[in-house]
Amino acid sequence: SFLPCSPGFLWISSGCCSLRNLKAWVPILSWLPRYNIRWLQMDLLAGITVGMTTVPQALAYAEVAGLPVEYGLYSAFMGGFIYSLLGTSKDVTLGPTAIMSLLCFSVVGGQPHRAVLLSLLCGLIQAVMALLRLGFLLDFISFPVIKGFTCAAAVTIGFGQIKNILGLHGIPSQFFLEVYYTFYRIPEARIGDVILGLLCLILLVLLVFMKATVDPGDSPDSKYTRVSRKLVWTVATMRNALVVVAASLIAFSWDAYGHHVFTLTGETSQGLPPFRPPPTSDTTANGTIVSFGDIVKGFGEGLAVIPFMGLLESIAIAKAFASQNNYRIDANQELLAIGVTNIMGSFVSAYPVTGSFGRTAVNSQTGVCTPAGGIVTSAIVLLSLAFLMPAFYYIPKASLAAVIICAVAPMVDFHVVAKMWRIRRLDLLPFAVTFLLSFWQVQYGIIGGVATSGVLLLYNVARPQIKVSDHGVLLMELASGLSFPATEHLSSASPRSVVLDCHHVSTIDYSVISELKDLLRQFKLREVELVFCRLQPSVLQVLLAADLQGLRSTDSLEAALQLMSENQ
Repeated sequence: SFLPCSPGFLWISSGCCSLRNLKAWVPILSWLPRYNIRWLQMDLLAGITVGMTTVPQALAYAEVAGLPVEYGLYSAFMGGFIYSLLGTSKDVTLGPTAIMSLLCFSVVGGQPHRAVLLSLLCGLIQAVMALLRLGFLLDFISFPVIKGFTCAAAVTIGFGQIKNILGLHGIPSQFFLEVYYTFYRIPEARIGDVILGLLCLILLVLLVFMKATVDPGDSPDSKYTRVSRKLVWTVATMRNALVVVAASLIAFSWDAYGHHVFTLTGETSQGLPPFRPPPTSDTTANGTIVSFGDIVKGFGEGLAVIPFMGLLESIAIAKAFASQNNYRIDANQELLAIGVTNIMGSFVSAYPVTGSFGRTAVNSQTGVCTPAGGIVTSAIVLLSLAFLMPAFYYIPKASLAAVIICAVAPMVDFHVVAKMWRIRRLDLLPFAVTFLLSFWQVQYGIIGGVATSGVLLLYNVARPQIKVSDHGVLLMELASGLSFPATEHLSSASPRSVVLDCHHVSTIDYSVISELKDLLRQFKLREVELVFCRLQPSVLQVLLAADLQGLRSTDSLEAALQLMSENQ
């Protein structure tokens, strides 16, 4: 006896441990034997470049998640090690992202222990989905829902950093209250934070434009010009790290002279996080112990939304870069990689992570050859944790806010609204529902958008497109499959002798058979003839097996029309 053996299921048989099956589970075995010096050089360059981007972003995204900044770094290194073993894309980098940080904050409210436990539970859900090959469920999250969510998330995250640019404290986290109190308390803004934050924003934007105008792959005639372009591109790529370091040096200089004009990150936990199981209970400020069941109940719908959004974001990125660089990925193996990353990450105090589009783009543009580049990136994060944490005390929050705003700004893509208006205006409904509800609660926006898309989908099933022509009888051509919600629609649209042209109908379910019996009985009472024509053999066989009383069918449309005219 045996069971299927694939990246989703392991066949248990005498041949289950074949090298082919092992490579499917552990993709590193496919590329490691071919590893060479050139790949090592490119992976080192890409890993260092991405690492210089990852450290400041991880610190900034921890702020979005409402967690101490060191938790961003705790979450940024496990993905590189796990993905190098299990991932099927050479470009993807796993770690904290703006969207996952916002989702995490909306569920756990900035409580570290619960964020770590959330990572474990999300990882388990994602890994089980991979093993059961349930990746197809992501197809039910439509493009308008994704776009509505990302636009709203970008606005929420970006505006949430305005208070750090202004140096304000005690601003509520609920979006509408945050907007009100941010504007209300503008007179309390700290001049030092405002000036530094604006300077960081301007510098980051300039570096973004510099990178966009310089392609290191170009081959100018002059070697000097070629080297200069490469240098400019490298500097622009590492812009986050350079801006944060520069801002920290400025803050340190002012602080050393006793001028405390900037809001600093402050004390952080130094050293590597301990490797230990995530906590299964929590203690509130007043000493009340919260059990595992109560914590999970408090996660609510977030326990479904976060794993789905993590998978959606990571797989979409992997597919995009696989297509761009001409290789293939295994979607279910990608699910397994991100699931195991979140599981193992929870043992080092990480919160949920997923693929990062920005860092993956840097990885690809720098010329990474294998997932081993992620190991170099993870090593840089670990070195930062081990040796640089005291220096993070002087990182101004305004500089981290500038990094976040520039990172999420490209996500605000309202051009898609015009495209949906031109192509299919009805898609604007789930987009609008998702976008607006996300300002109330992020997870409600996603759930509302998916529900709206589902209603529209079900409406199309219940109201199949019908082409009607009059040849002395009513001829109805069904444009899609026939399922049970559509039968009542057929009954109401059939006032006289009817021919149903079913050559597009390839499926029929049990509920339709039951409803057709009632439909034929109603037509008989009204003395209305009903004839099916051009039924596919599989559908005809089902109808004949159901022994429908009064069922009449013909092989051609002409025969059906002739039969109806004779009866009249």
